[in-house]
Amino acid sequence: MTAESFQWVSPHWPAPRWVRAFTTERGARAPERPYDGINLAEHVEDEPDRVSQYRADLMADLSLPEQPVWLDQVHGTTVINIDSGPSAHSADGAFTTKKGMVAAVLTADCAPIFLTDRSGQFVGLLHGGWRGVAGGIVEQGVKAVPASPGDLLAWVGPTIGPNYFEIGEEVKHQLVQDPTDEKYFAPSKDRFLADLPGLIVSRLRRAGVGFVAASNLCTYSDARRWFSYRRQGTCGRMASLIWLAP
Repeated sequence: MTAESFQWVSPHWPAPRWVRAFTTERGARAPERPYDGINLAEHVEDEPDRVSQYRADLMADLSLPEQPVWLDQVHGTTVINIDSGPSAHSADGAFTTKKGMVAAVLTADCAPIFLTDRSGQFVGLLHGGWRGVAGGIVEQGVKAVPASPGDLLAWVGPTIGPNYFEIGEEVKHQLVQDPTDEKYFAPSKDRFLADLPGLIVSRLRRAGVGFVAASNLCTYSDARRWFSYRRQGTCGRMASLIWLAP
């Protein structure tokens, strides 16, 4: 094992016991350093060997049945079925009905959105950044998965909180889907503070999802526990993973 040990949080939802889901924590000792702690992203400028070792350690610590399917995330709305196995995927959401197949997304302020159904027949993950949310990743994910909305369970993982996500009028305009969304924006001088997790929860409920909850964990405000792109710019990424235990 490497010097750092893994810590993680799990969804608080009424999923069957064979649904396994986690978001890793950063675990930084020197949070001012961009990659200090457990970075699981290969696309940033961290040492490749270090990231590879952390990914191997993650497999062992969480007893993952297979290598995770790491997506090439592009802040879009494509959601794919990964039952056929790992390969290069340009997408921002994935789901599977196959036991042992591990879906994964990487985040550092964007929201990992966990999905399953009450009977645990599938699992999925969405990458919920503001561009994806504005474009409809939530609605696309609900439509793509093999369960009716009323049977779905959704949990919004650690993301940037409403006290720190400052945006301009043009981004606000893209995020407001319904007049009731206005309550998720607080004026801040000539800009706005946006409640991204609140918006995601609202969209999930409007899409008819039967159970919706959020972690209420803010990635921006706790530098030792989470990476944050808004706070640091150059930084690592946490991993969120979900699978059906064999």
